[in-house]
Amino acid sequence: MDTTAAIDRFLAHGGLSDATQRAYGNDLRSFAAWLDTRGLDLGEVDARVLSDWVGELGSGRDRLASATIARRLAAVRSCLRYTFGPAAVPDAQLTPSRARRLPDAPKPAEIEEILEIVDGDTPLALRNRALLELMYSAGLRSAEAVALDLADVDFDREVVHVRGKGGKERVVPLGEEAALQLARYLRTGRPSLAAGANDAIFLSARGRRLDTSTVRRLLRHPHRLRHAFATHLLEGGADLRVIQELLGHASLSTTQIYSHVDARRLRRVYDRSHPRS
Repeated sequence: MDTTAAIDRFLAHGGLSDATQRAYGNDLRSFAAWLDTRGLDLGEVDARVLSDWVGELGSGRDRLASATIARRLAAVRSCLRYTFGPAAVPDAQLTPSRARRLPDAPKPAEIEEILEIVDGDTPLALRNRALLELMYSAGLRSAEAVALDLADVDFDREVVHVRGKGGKERVVPLGEEAALQLARYLRTGRPSLAAGANDAIFLSARGRRLDTSTVRRLLRHPHRLRHAFATHLLEGGADLRVIQELLGHASLSTTQIYSHVDARRLRRVYDRSHPRS
């Protein structure tokens, strides 16, 4: 079994986002190098081999965080599953369990401050305001926002068609303020940036599709807007399963990192409503 060839076939098979493909590629090439030092190939990987590898990753001065180890292990298991089938994937628990905490989400007042910073009448300012408004309004990842095409926004139905991780698609509502800012950008900002036949909604100063690095320059941690979207919906009374659909999470367990916000909301309702509270 040629380990490098097997890894290349796995990475090329599709179904992975560009970011995941890059991360998994680095993880798998590191694992292949580790196997090579031990005279092993991918076909010889079992629970003992993975346990030895994970043990090295988590020890010493250069030990990795449990989240990084978990991602590397996920990459290896996905590659094994693709190459040899599900039965070849060791199911032993090899990474320490991590307490899942709620991501740091901006308060509504902080969202207002963020949006005021990017306000203005220039084409780039109009683009930036529309971009951040839409990411917060629809709970979009950076990559999802920059991947949007003109046909993906339906102003009449007030929805946005989103292509998420792994090619999964979903439809999310378009909020009133986001629709206002987006229409303003499309009407008076985007035409000045468009340099050719480009269907992308959000364009760079050179008329090309915006990339996620530009989003990160606007806001150091743009994913906080997505966390704010979920947190503020939940605090406003939305059901976790509805939020799961809007975020595009494949499993409710992923959305349940927000469940203690729900518990706080339920406690407030209880204290307000129960005669013995």
